[in-house]
Amino acid sequence: MNVEKIKVMRISRQPSPVTIMIDQKQLENVECFKYLGRMLTNDGRCTCEIKSRIVMAKAAFSKKKTLFINKLDLNLRKKLIKCYIWSMALYSAETCTLRAADQKYLESFEMWCWRRMEISWTDHVKNEVVLLRVNEQRNILHEIRKRKANCIGHILRRNCLLKQVIEGKIKGEMEVAKRRGRRRKKLLDDLKDRRGYTHLKEEALDSTMWRHCFGGGFGPVFRQNTE
Repeated sequence: MNVEKIKVMRISRQPSPVTIMIDQKQLENVECFKYLGRMLTNDGRCTCEIKSRIVMAKAAFSKKKTLFINKLDLNLRKKLIKCYIWSMALYSAETCTLRAADQKYLESFEMWCWRRMEISWTDHVKNEVVLLRVNEQRNILHEIRKRKANCIGHILRRNCLLKQVIEGKIKGEMEVAKRRGRRRKKLLDDLKDRRGYTHLKEEALDSTMWRHCFGGGFGPVFRQNTE
């Protein structure tokens, strides 16, 4: 083992250093590191990963800007953006637990793509008008929910360690203390909002039924103008 290359990170609400010695040398404690292309942080949140992915996707858009804003067919340009730009921004998004702030970042990125594609940056145009011009609804969160449903359905059909992890059945000691505020969102919460967990496991056994339920159950997000 190369002590210089090994890092240690503790994921907790209040992360503290961990002392691990190898060959009389202490391993370095870090606050974040990248694993399999994913940014992991010691607070267990996905905000840093989402922000970094959005920055990468915007940079890719800017490099091929002439392709997306030229006179190609609108539907073709939208397919190119969803294929090449969104795929970069949504890498491993099915494993993220999205907070309200994270959802706003993603929706803002979605509107940034459509606006840069059809509207000059000097024009003051409302988001609703931009969506009408590109004939789209706010769809990026819907895409993440579909990916998450496919991933979780695959896990629930198996009897594996990952299933025990997302169910919270791993044995161990954990300090329980009263904390202010609501509990942290879990991976299953997006799906349990509409169905109980027992019902989820029953539906997951039939992959066809699972795809049917979540393919039609989660639709695009519509924004209503309250003015």
